[in-house]
Amino acid sequence: MQKIPVPVKLPESVEGKEVTVLGIESTSHTLGVGVLRFSRGSVEILANISSQYRPEKGGIHPREASQHHMKNAPTVLREVLRKAGVSMRDINTVATAIGPGIGPCLRVGVTIARFLSKYFNIPLTPVNHAVAHIEIGKLFSGFNDPVIVYVSGGNTMVLVQKNSQYRVMGETLDIPLGNLFDTFTREIGIAPPYVVDGKHAIDVCAEWSQEFQPLPYTVKGNDLSFSGLLTAALKLAREANGGKESLGRICNSLRETAFNMLIEVSERVLALTNKKQLLLVGGVASNKVLRWKMETLTSIYNVKYYGTPPDVAGDNGVMIAYTGLLLYLYGRTSKPEETHVKQRYRIDEDAYPWL
Repeated sequence: MQKIPVPVKLPESVEGKEVTVLGIESTSHTLGVGVLRFSRGSVEILANISSQYRPEKGGIHPREASQHHMKNAPTVLREVLRKAGVSMRDINTVATAIGPGIGPCLRVGVTIARFLSKYFNIPLTPVNHAVAHIEIGKLFSGFNDPVIVYVSGGNTMVLVQKNSQYRVMGETLDIPLGNLFDTFTREIGIAPPYVVDGKHAIDVCAEWSQEFQPLPYTVKGNDLSFSGLLTAALKLAREANGGKESLGRICNSLRETAFNMLIEVSERVLALTNKKQLLLVGGVASNKVLRWKMETLTSIYNVKYYGTPPDVAGDNGVMIAYTGLLLYLYGRTSKPEETHVKQRYRIDEDAYPWL
Protein backbone atom coordinates (compact mmCIF):
# COMPACT_ATOMS: atom_id res chain seq x y z
CA MET A 1 0.00 0.00 0.00
CA GLN A 2 1.07 3.60 -0.59
CA LYS A 3 3.16 5.25 2.11
CA ILE A 4 2.35 8.92 2.69
CA PRO A 5 4.97 11.21 4.31
CA VAL A 6 3.72 12.94 7.45
CA PRO A 7 3.81 16.69 6.65
CA VAL A 8 3.91 17.99 10.24
CA LYS A 9 6.62 18.33 12.87
CA LEU A 10 7.18 15.15 14.89
CA PRO A 11 9.15 14.62 18.12
CA GLU A 12 12.73 13.39 17.68
CA SER A 13 11.98 10.36 19.86
CA VAL A 14 9.88 8.73 17.10
CA GLU A 15 12.87 8.01 14.86
CA GLY A 16 12.92 4.31 14.05
CA LYS A 17 9.59 3.79 15.83
CA GLU A 18 6.77 1.74 14.30
CA VAL A 19 3.22 2.39 15.51
CA THR A 20 -0.08 0.77 14.50
CA VAL A 21 -3.25 2.71 15.34
CA LEU A 22 -6.92 1.77 15.28
CA GLY A 23 -9.31 4.72 14.97
CA ILE A 24 -13.05 4.79 15.73
CA GLU A 25 -15.43 7.42 14.33
CA SER A 26 -19.06 7.57 15.55
CA THR A 27 -19.92 11.25 15.89
CA SER A 28 -22.99 11.22 13.62
CA HIS A 29 -24.53 8.93 10.98
CA THR A 30 -21.30 7.04 10.21
CA LEU A 31 -19.62 4.30 12.21
CA GLY A 32 -16.11 4.14 10.81
CA VAL A 33 -13.08 2.12 11.85
CA GLY A 34 -9.65 2.55 10.30
CA VAL A 35 -6.20 1.07 10.83
CA LEU A 36 -2.90 2.65 9.80
CA ARG A 37 0.77 2.01 10.44
CA PHE A 38 3.48 4.61 10.99
CA SER A 39 7.16 4.03 10.34
CA ARG A 40 10.12 6.12 9.17
CA GLY A 41 8.14 9.34 8.99
CA SER A 42 5.35 7.96 6.77
CA VAL A 43 1.95 6.39 7.29
CA GLU A 44 0.39 3.47 5.45
CA ILE A 45 -3.39 3.08 5.48
CA LEU A 46 -4.09 -0.61 6.05
CA ALA A 47 -7.90 -0.55 6.12
CA ASN A 48 -10.79 1.91 6.30
CA ILE A 49 -14.35 0.55 6.64
CA SER A 50 -17.60 2.35 7.40
CA SER A 51 -21.26 1.57 7.99
CA GLN A 52 -23.71 4.42 7.59
CA TYR A 53 -27.09 4.94 9.21
CA ARG A 54 -29.61 6.03 6.57
CA PRO A 55 -33.01 7.17 7.86
CA GLU A 56 -36.02 6.16 5.79
CA LYS A 57 -37.51 9.59 6.35
CA GLY A 58 -36.58 12.80 8.13
CA GLY A 59 -33.13 13.61 9.47
CA ILE A 60 -30.77 11.78 11.79
CA HIS A 61 -32.56 10.32 14.81
CA PRO A 62 -29.94 10.10 17.61
CA ARG A 63 -31.36 6.94 19.20
CA GLU A 64 -31.73 5.10 15.90
CA ALA A 65 -28.26 6.17 14.75
CA SER A 66 -26.65 4.99 17.99
CA GLN A 67 -28.50 1.67 17.76
CA HIS A 68 -27.20 1.26 14.20
CA HIS A 69 -23.64 1.84 15.45
CA MET A 70 -24.02 -0.65 18.31
CA LYS A 71 -25.46 -3.30 16.03
CA ASN A 72 -22.80 -2.97 13.33
CA ALA A 73 -19.71 -2.28 15.45
CA PRO A 74 -18.63 -5.95 15.95
CA THR A 75 -18.85 -6.70 12.21
CA VAL A 76 -17.03 -3.52 11.16
CA LEU A 77 -14.30 -4.04 13.77
CA ARG A 78 -13.69 -7.66 12.77
CA GLU A 79 -13.67 -6.79 9.06
CA VAL A 80 -11.22 -3.89 9.41
CA LEU A 81 -8.77 -6.02 11.40
CA ARG A 82 -9.08 -8.83 8.85
CA LYS A 83 -8.51 -6.47 5.92
CA ALA A 84 -5.58 -4.78 7.65
CA GLY A 85 -4.00 -8.14 8.42
CA VAL A 86 -3.53 -7.36 12.11
CA SER A 87 -4.99 -8.40 15.45
CA MET A 88 -5.73 -6.24 18.47
CA ARG A 89 -2.43 -7.47 19.94
CA ASP A 90 -0.66 -5.56 17.16
CA ILE A 91 -2.40 -2.26 17.96
CA ASN A 92 -0.32 0.27 19.90
CA THR A 93 -3.16 2.70 20.65
CA VAL A 94 -6.91 2.96 20.13
CA ALA A 95 -8.02 6.43 19.03
CA THR A 96 -11.63 7.55 19.27
CA ALA A 97 -13.56 10.72 18.46
CA ILE A 98 -14.91 12.20 21.70
CA GLY A 99 -16.63 15.19 20.05
CA PRO A 100 -18.10 17.34 18.67
CA GLY A 101 -21.12 15.34 17.60
CA ILE A 102 -24.39 13.67 18.57
CA GLY A 103 -24.22 12.47 22.18
CA PRO A 104 -25.69 8.94 21.87
CA CYS A 105 -23.60 8.25 18.75
CA LEU A 106 -20.40 9.51 20.37
CA ARG A 107 -20.95 7.31 23.40
CA VAL A 108 -20.93 4.17 21.24
CA GLY A 109 -17.44 4.83 19.88
CA VAL A 110 -16.04 6.00 23.19
CA THR A 111 -17.46 2.96 25.01
CA ILE A 112 -15.93 0.57 22.47
CA ALA A 113 -12.57 2.35 22.70
CA ARG A 114 -12.62 2.23 26.51
CA PHE A 115 -13.32 -1.51 26.44
CA LEU A 116 -10.58 -2.27 23.90
CA SER A 117 -8.09 -0.13 25.79
CA LYS A 118 -8.87 -1.80 29.11
CA TYR A 119 -9.15 -5.38 27.84
CA PHE A 120 -6.00 -5.34 25.70
CA ASN A 121 -4.09 -2.99 28.03
CA ILE A 122 -3.24 -0.45 25.33
CA PRO A 123 -3.34 3.36 25.53
CA LEU A 124 -6.48 5.25 24.57
CA THR A 125 -6.13 8.46 22.55
CA PRO A 126 -9.09 10.91 22.54
CA VAL A 127 -9.49 12.90 19.31
CA ASN A 128 -11.35 16.06 18.32
CA HIS A 129 -13.40 15.04 15.28
CA ALA A 130 -13.07 18.46 13.63
CA VAL A 131 -9.28 18.48 14.02
CA ALA A 132 -9.19 15.01 12.45
CA HIS A 133 -10.93 16.32 9.31
CA ILE A 134 -8.18 18.92 8.97
CA GLU A 135 -5.25 16.62 9.72
CA ILE A 136 -6.29 13.96 7.19
CA GLY A 137 -6.57 16.73 4.58
CA LYS A 138 -3.10 17.99 5.46
CA LEU A 139 -1.72 14.44 5.25
CA PHE A 140 -3.02 13.84 1.72
CA SER A 141 -2.19 17.35 0.47
CA GLY A 142 1.22 17.65 2.09
CA PHE A 143 0.26 21.20 3.17
CA ASN A 144 1.71 22.46 6.43
CA ASP A 145 0.17 25.94 6.88
CA PRO A 146 -2.97 26.43 4.75
CA VAL A 147 -6.13 28.46 5.01
CA ILE A 148 -8.59 25.70 5.92
CA VAL A 149 -12.17 25.69 4.65
CA TYR A 150 -14.06 23.12 6.72
CA VAL A 151 -17.57 22.30 5.48
CA SER A 152 -19.72 19.40 6.67
CA GLY A 153 -23.17 18.52 7.93
CA GLY A 154 -22.40 19.93 11.36
CA ASN A 155 -19.69 22.54 10.75
CA THR A 156 -18.89 25.44 8.45
CA MET A 157 -15.79 27.49 9.24
CA VAL A 158 -12.64 29.01 7.79
CA LEU A 159 -9.52 28.55 9.92
CA VAL A 160 -5.79 29.09 10.13
CA GLN A 161 -3.19 27.70 12.51
CA LYS A 162 -1.27 30.02 14.84
CA ASN A 163 0.70 29.52 18.05
CA SER A 164 -0.03 25.76 18.15
CA GLN A 165 -3.81 26.26 17.86
CA TYR A 166 -6.44 26.35 15.16
CA ARG A 167 -7.96 29.83 15.01
CA VAL A 168 -11.45 30.32 13.62
CA MET A 169 -11.38 33.27 11.21
CA GLY A 170 -15.04 32.92 10.26
CA GLU A 171 -17.91 30.50 10.78
CA THR A 172 -21.64 30.00 10.41
CA LEU A 173 -23.71 31.94 12.92
CA ASP A 174 -26.59 29.46 12.74
CA ILE A 175 -26.83 26.32 10.61
CA PRO A 176 -23.90 24.71 8.75
CA LEU A 177 -23.74 24.24 4.99
CA GLY A 178 -24.40 20.49 4.96
CA ASN A 179 -27.39 20.90 7.25
CA LEU A 180 -28.73 23.66 4.98
CA PHE A 181 -28.74 21.32 1.98
CA ASP A 182 -30.10 18.34 3.92
CA THR A 183 -32.93 20.33 5.48
CA PHE A 184 -33.97 22.02 2.24
CA THR A 185 -34.03 18.83 0.14
CA ARG A 186 -35.84 16.94 2.89
CA GLU A 187 -38.49 19.64 3.29
CA ILE A 188 -39.23 19.82 -0.46
CA GLY A 189 -39.54 16.02 -0.64
CA ILE A 190 -36.51 14.94 -2.72
CA ALA A 191 -34.51 13.41 0.16
CA PRO A 192 -33.66 11.08 1.83
CA PRO A 193 -31.55 9.53 0.47
CA TYR A 194 -29.41 12.65 0.59
CA VAL A 195 -26.57 11.31 -1.56
CA VAL A 196 -26.96 9.03 -4.60
CA ASP A 197 -24.03 8.02 -6.85
CA GLY A 198 -21.81 10.64 -5.28
CA LYS A 199 -24.26 13.50 -5.85
CA HIS A 200 -26.19 15.26 -3.12
CA ALA A 201 -29.92 15.72 -3.75
CA ILE A 202 -29.31 19.48 -4.05
CA ASP A 203 -26.97 18.84 -7.01
CA VAL A 204 -29.44 16.53 -8.74
CA CYS A 205 -32.18 19.13 -8.32
CA ALA A 206 -29.90 21.99 -9.47
CA GLU A 207 -29.35 20.17 -12.78
CA TRP A 208 -33.04 20.64 -13.61
CA SER A 209 -32.48 24.34 -14.39
CA GLN A 210 -29.67 26.76 -15.28
CA GLU A 211 -31.66 29.78 -14.14
CA PHE A 212 -30.69 31.86 -11.10
CA GLN A 213 -32.78 34.09 -8.92
CA PRO A 214 -31.55 36.29 -6.07
CA LEU A 215 -31.86 34.89 -2.56
CA PRO A 216 -30.79 36.30 0.84
CA TYR A 217 -26.99 36.59 0.93
CA THR A 218 -25.77 37.12 4.50
CA VAL A 219 -22.08 37.63 5.21
CA LYS A 220 -21.13 39.57 8.35
CA GLY A 221 -17.40 40.24 8.31
CA ASN A 222 -15.97 36.74 8.06
CA ASP A 223 -19.08 35.03 9.41
CA LEU A 224 -22.01 33.57 7.47
CA SER A 225 -25.69 33.05 8.16
CA PHE A 226 -27.70 30.46 6.21
CA SER A 227 -31.03 30.44 8.07
CA GLY A 228 -32.55 33.33 6.11
CA LEU A 229 -31.44 31.71 2.86
CA LEU A 230 -33.14 28.46 3.89
CA THR A 231 -36.39 30.18 4.87
CA ALA A 232 -36.60 32.15 1.62
CA ALA A 233 -35.79 29.11 -0.55
CA LEU A 234 -38.41 26.97 1.21
CA LYS A 235 -41.03 29.69 0.76
CA LEU A 236 -40.33 29.84 -2.98
CA ALA A 237 -40.34 26.04 -3.29
CA ARG A 238 -43.74 25.74 -1.61
CA GLU A 239 -45.15 28.43 -3.87
CA ALA A 240 -43.75 26.56 -6.92
CA ASN A 241 -46.06 23.59 -6.17
CA GLY A 242 -43.38 21.02 -6.95
CA GLY A 243 -42.77 21.93 -10.60
CA LYS A 244 -39.49 20.34 -11.67
CA GLU A 245 -38.09 23.34 -13.54
CA SER A 246 -39.09 25.73 -10.76
CA LEU A 247 -37.54 23.50 -8.10
CA GLY A 248 -34.40 23.25 -10.21
CA ARG A 249 -34.12 27.03 -10.38
CA ILE A 250 -34.49 27.31 -6.61
CA CYS A 251 -31.99 24.50 -5.90
CA ASN A 252 -29.47 26.03 -8.29
CA SER A 253 -29.94 29.48 -6.75
CA LEU A 254 -29.68 28.13 -3.19
CA ARG A 255 -26.49 26.21 -3.91
CA GLU A 256 -24.87 29.10 -5.83
CA THR A 257 -25.72 31.63 -3.13
CA ALA A 258 -24.44 29.46 -0.28
CA PHE A 259 -21.20 28.57 -2.08
CA ASN A 260 -20.56 32.15 -3.12
CA MET A 261 -20.93 33.31 0.48
CA LEU A 262 -18.29 30.77 1.45
CA ILE A 263 -16.02 31.85 -1.41
CA GLU A 264 -16.23 35.48 -0.28
CA VAL A 265 -15.16 34.61 3.27
CA SER A 266 -12.39 32.31 2.03
CA GLU A 267 -11.10 35.04 -0.29
CA ARG A 268 -11.07 37.57 2.53
CA VAL A 269 -9.08 35.23 4.80
CA LEU A 270 -6.58 34.54 2.01
CA ALA A 271 -6.10 38.27 1.48
CA LEU A 272 -5.84 38.95 5.21
CA THR A 273 -3.32 36.21 6.03
CA ASN A 274 -1.38 36.16 2.73
CA LYS A 275 -1.12 32.37 3.00
CA LYS A 276 -0.19 30.42 -0.13
CA GLN A 277 -2.19 27.23 0.43
CA LEU A 278 -5.93 26.56 0.66
CA LEU A 279 -7.26 23.23 1.91
CA LEU A 280 -10.90 22.13 1.56
CA VAL A 281 -11.97 19.52 4.14
CA GLY A 282 -15.13 17.90 5.51
CA GLY A 283 -17.98 15.94 3.95
CA VAL A 284 -19.18 18.79 1.72
CA ALA A 285 -15.62 19.04 0.32
CA SER A 286 -16.69 16.23 -2.05
CA ASN A 287 -19.07 18.57 -3.88
CA LYS A 288 -17.78 19.07 -7.43
CA VAL A 289 -19.25 22.55 -7.86
CA LEU A 290 -17.69 23.80 -4.63
CA ARG A 291 -14.34 22.25 -5.59
CA TRP A 292 -14.47 24.03 -8.95
CA LYS A 293 -15.22 27.36 -7.28
CA MET A 294 -12.31 26.90 -4.86
CA GLU A 295 -10.00 25.99 -7.74
CA THR A 296 -11.04 29.15 -9.56
CA LEU A 297 -10.50 31.31 -6.46
CA THR A 298 -7.02 29.94 -5.78
CA SER A 299 -5.95 30.25 -9.42
CA ILE A 300 -6.81 33.97 -9.31
CA TYR A 301 -4.65 34.44 -6.20
CA ASN A 302 -1.90 32.07 -7.38
CA VAL A 303 -2.44 29.92 -4.29
CA LYS A 304 -1.99 26.15 -4.08
CA TYR A 305 -5.31 24.33 -3.67
CA TYR A 306 -6.22 20.85 -2.49
CA GLY A 307 -9.63 19.26 -2.02
CA THR A 308 -9.63 16.25 0.28
CA PRO A 309 -10.46 13.03 -1.66
CA PRO A 310 -14.10 11.93 -1.23
CA ASP A 311 -13.19 8.60 0.40
CA VAL A 312 -11.58 10.41 3.35
CA ALA A 313 -13.40 13.78 3.17
CA GLY A 314 -16.50 12.45 4.93
CA ASP A 315 -16.52 10.90 8.40
CA ASN A 316 -14.20 7.88 8.56
CA GLY A 317 -12.03 5.89 10.93
CA VAL A 318 -8.69 6.62 9.25
CA MET A 319 -8.87 10.35 9.97
CA ILE A 320 -9.35 9.52 13.66
CA ALA A 321 -6.50 6.99 13.54
CA TYR A 322 -4.12 9.48 11.92
CA THR A 323 -4.89 12.31 14.36
CA GLY A 324 -4.69 9.76 17.18
CA LEU A 325 -1.24 8.79 15.90
CA LEU A 326 -0.01 12.40 16.12
CA LEU A 327 -1.39 12.76 19.65
CA TYR A 328 0.07 9.39 20.68
CA LEU A 329 3.54 10.29 19.38
CA TYR A 330 3.41 13.40 21.55
CA GLY A 331 2.23 11.44 24.60
CA ARG A 332 -1.33 12.79 24.58
CA THR A 333 -3.16 9.66 25.74
CA SER A 334 -5.88 9.17 28.34
CA LYS A 335 -7.01 6.55 30.84
CA PRO A 336 -10.26 4.80 29.85
CA GLU A 337 -12.05 5.92 32.99
CA GLU A 338 -11.00 9.54 32.34
CA THR A 339 -12.12 9.59 28.69
CA HIS A 340 -15.48 11.28 28.30
CA VAL A 341 -17.71 12.54 25.50
CA LYS A 342 -17.47 16.29 24.78
CA GLN A 343 -20.51 16.92 22.61
CA ARG A 344 -19.66 20.61 22.04
CA TYR A 345 -15.89 20.19 21.68
CA ARG A 346 -14.63 23.36 19.99
CA ILE A 347 -11.85 23.07 17.45
CA ASP A 348 -10.01 26.01 19.03
CA GLU A 349 -10.09 24.70 22.61
CA ASP A 350 -6.75 22.91 22.64
CA ALA A 351 -3.16 23.46 21.54
CA TYR A 352 -1.42 20.87 19.35
CA PRO A 353 2.39 20.51 19.49
CA TRP A 354 2.81 19.72 15.78
CA LEU A 355 1.27 23.03 14.61
